[in-house]
Amino acid sequence: MLINLLDNAIKFTPQDGSVVVKACLVEADPANVYISVSDTGRGIGPEAKALIFERLYQDPDSVDNSRAGLGLGLFISREIVRLHQGRIWVSSEPGQGSTFTFTMPIYSLAKLLAPVIIHEDSLRPSFVLVRVELAPLSSLPRGNWKDTWRQCLEILRHCVYLDKDLVLPPMGTSATNEILFVVASTDLQGSGTMTMRIREQLERLGSLKTKCTLTVTAVPVELPPSNPGAALGQQVQDVADRVTQMIIKTMERKQLGAKKGTKDSN
Repeated sequence: MLINLLDNAIKFTPQDGSVVVKACLVEADPANVYISVSDTGRGIGPEAKALIFERLYQDPDSVDNSRAGLGLGLFISREIVRLHQGRIWVSSEPGQGSTFTFTMPIYSLAKLLAPVIIHEDSLRPSFVLVRVELAPLSSLPRGNWKDTWRQCLEILRHCVYLDKDLVLPPMGTSATNEILFVVASTDLQGSGTMTMRIREQLERLGSLKTKCTLTVTAVPVELPPSNPGAALGQQVQDVADRVTQMIIKTMERKQLGAKKGTKDSN
C-alpha cells in the first residue's frame, strides 16, 4: 500500500515539491494506526476524488505521457485496506496537493489470545509456548524456501486445537530461518503429545528433510502470582505480556547466535 501511495505521490509532485509519510495514533480510535502520504502536487478535483479508488480509473486532468498508469494502484490499496478491516480516504484540493490516509488495526496479542485461553469466564490453568524452528541446510535454500515454511505453517495450524491453542504470525530471524510459535493451553506434560504430533505431521512433508532441520520445543509460560481482584482482561494481558517477553528473548538469542556464527566463519 505504501509503495502504491508513494509511487503516486512522487509521480504527481514536481521536482521542487515534497512527499511526507506520517504514522500516528488517534486517541478517539486507539485500536488503529493512522498512516498518511502527503504531497505538494497538483491536487485532485471533487469529481475525481469520488472515483479515484475505482478499478482502472484515471483522472483525465492528471494523466500525461510521462505519468500514465493502469489505474490499479489505488484500487489495489483500497482492497488491501478492506481485507485488513481498515479505511482509506483522500483529502485534496486542486493546486493544493493531496493527502492519502489509511488505517490498519493495531496488532494485539491479548485480543488474539482471549478466545483460546479463557474458559467459562476464567483463565485456563496453564500454558506453554511451543517453538517450531526451521533452519535451511544451506545459506541458499533449495527451491522456494518461502513456500516451504508456509506449507509448514499451514500444517502447524492443523495440529492445534482451535479453541485452546493459537498459532502466532510468523516471525523470521533472518532472510532464511523461520521460527513459528504456538501458545497452547496445556501444561508441560501435555505439551509432549502436542510437540510429537507437530513433528510427525511436518516430517510427512517429503521435501522437508532435504531442505532444513526441524526443532520443536515447549516451554511453560510462567506467570506472576495471581491477583484474585484482577479483572479477567488484565489476566489475559499478563499472559500476552509474558509470551511477548519469551518470544523477544528467543529471537534475541537467535540473532546473537547468528552473529557469533558469522564472526567465527570469518
